[in-house]
Amino acid sequence: MKKIIGKEKSLFDLLARKKYTIHYYQREFRWGKKQLEELIEDLTDEFLEYYDQEHNRKDGVNYGHYYLGSIVITSDESDRAIIDGQQRLTTLTLLLIFLENLQNEKIILDSEYKKIIINDLILSDDYGSNSFNISVEEREPCLDALYNNKEFDSSTITESVQNILTRYNEIGEVFSEELKEIKALPMFIEWLINKVFFVEITAYTEQDAHKIFVSMNDRGLSLTPTEMLKGYLLSEISDNEERNKANDLWKDKIYKIKNINLESKEEDADFIKNWLRSQYAETIRETKKGASKEDFDLIGTEFHKWVRDKSKKIGLNKSIDFENFILDEFKTFSDIYVKLKSYSNTFDTEYEYVYYNANRNFTFQYQLILASIHPKDSSEIINKKIKAVSCFVDQYIAIRVFNFKVVDYSTIKNAVFKITKNIRRLELNKLEKQLIEELPNSDITIEKIDNFYLNQFTSRYMLHILSRITHYIEQESGLNTKIEDYLNRRIKNPFDIEHIWANQYEQQKEECKDEEEFIKYRNKFGALLILPKDKNRSFQNIEYDKKLPMYFGENLLAKSLDKRCYQNNPHFMKFIQKNDLNFEFHNQFKKTSILERQSLYKKISKIIWNPNKITKLLGFEIEEI
Repeated sequence: MKKIIGKEKSLFDLLARKKYTIHYYQREFRWGKKQLEELIEDLTDEFLEYYDQEHNRKDGVNYGHYYLGSIVITSDESDRAIIDGQQRLTTLTLLLIFLENLQNEKIILDSEYKKIIINDLILSDDYGSNSFNISVEEREPCLDALYNNKEFDSSTITESVQNILTRYNEIGEVFSEELKEIKALPMFIEWLINKVFFVEITAYTEQDAHKIFVSMNDRGLSLTPTEMLKGYLLSEISDNEERNKANDLWKDKIYKIKNINLESKEEDADFIKNWLRSQYAETIRETKKGASKEDFDLIGTEFHKWVRDKSKKIGLNKSIDFENFILDEFKTFSDIYVKLKSYSNTFDTEYEYVYYNANRNFTFQYQLILASIHPKDSSEIINKKIKAVSCFVDQYIAIRVFNFKVVDYSTIKNAVFKITKNIRRLELNKLEKQLIEELPNSDITIEKIDNFYLNQFTSRYMLHILSRITHYIEQESGLNTKIEDYLNRRIKNPFDIEHIWANQYEQQKEECKDEEEFIKYRNKFGALLILPKDKNRSFQNIEYDKKLPMYFGENLLAKSLDKRCYQNNPHFMKFIQKNDLNFEFHNQFKKTSILERQSLYKKISKIIWNPNKITKLLGFEIEEI
């Protein structure tokens, strides 16, 4: 092996006006939402260790460094290729694009905002034309669309590029609201590019680079936290026969959990984190500066050490305790987790809410559902709790979204942890009262749908909401449609949000006093539908009176705009009368029409997201008022 060079480099030094390739056999971008969340949360937590609202930009010079490990590259006269580290560098590039777009928004909203120049870390001039610094040909159109904040047709892209697009869209959910503030944002960006460091290991032949990579990653079999936890628990079981039985059960359950998602290397760890947090975590890191990690945080990073340190507190004193911990409790919760994951991936009418929550990527639902369950609960009680808690989560998300309240990981984790503790192992009657109590109330109510509209935040949830409304009215009107068809984004021609008003201010000049009012009404909840993607695109600039006959050939929510929908349609009419819904056809679609539809959507939403459903799912009667 020739000489290798290792250098400490900031993110700026590593990416600014530097060009990298990724060899064809390593181009797959595989990171999931979990890895994205962990990276951004780690960066956020580290930055907030130093940040204070009283600080100014100059104070950032004294902020501490943060290391993101090593990367391995090969460098010769014609090529600089990333051998190890492309997942992190690709994700950081997506974060930089997000931050660039966020800064551009801030400039529009606040003329005092001083932009930090970061575009050189994303793309740079290459013989007269801009290209992305991490250069992979198949990614270029997608990255270009993201960088320029334009729509991108994802119907024909590879799985790797789809992952890039999905992860980028999730950054807005994961990124801390605190860091979006005008004072914090530029300081975070400067810290990120100047204080986040890597060790760049450079070899001058590809063969040597791969030798380094293998030496760093494959020499010996490093034990995972799951394996270390198993080793500890088994070592405390004195009876050989019981230890072997526990070992066999552990291997069998972990194998089944890993097979839930073959692309994830951490599904087993995710289960254990959810299990331990749901049943045993008592403390969580405070939001104030300098606060130390507590149960919730430690379980997330080193649960094998946490169990060893907290063994007495969680009831692990004698050999029999360790036996029961695996043979009873671990078995119970691993079986439930496998079922929950199945319900998340495949729609089951009985457990529909688990599917809905997973569709919105609300991963906290597993922790909350497991928290409600006692290891000694019967199968019947466990199933009731799964249904009720998942229904609660569905309503909790909906109410927050209707009130423009974020539900991303970093913002909501403390609130979810509090709920976790409040519902832990409750009996059914107490669980019902507690879940109702935990639903947002006072100023955060479903009544705020009156003001609900499509914007950058709600766009992540609007398709889900409109799909639920569409499927509900069809189901209740006797139509055999599938919610999966409306929610699935991976099918060839998925559904998209349809604006009933075309994006043509000229068409609505008589209705709207100016373009600002036009945009406001065009994006209102009541002015939206869902249509298959090809129809949505072909209808874009067509006037309403020409679109109306075409709407009649689509889903029932779209059809209901047409007079013919109310003729020879007894099931639909019976559904309307039974629920006292103000459905009306609209030969013309004016501002008043939008407000009427907004009122209609609100009534339907209040039926779909009704707290009484929680009570019914737990087997209790609804009290008459």
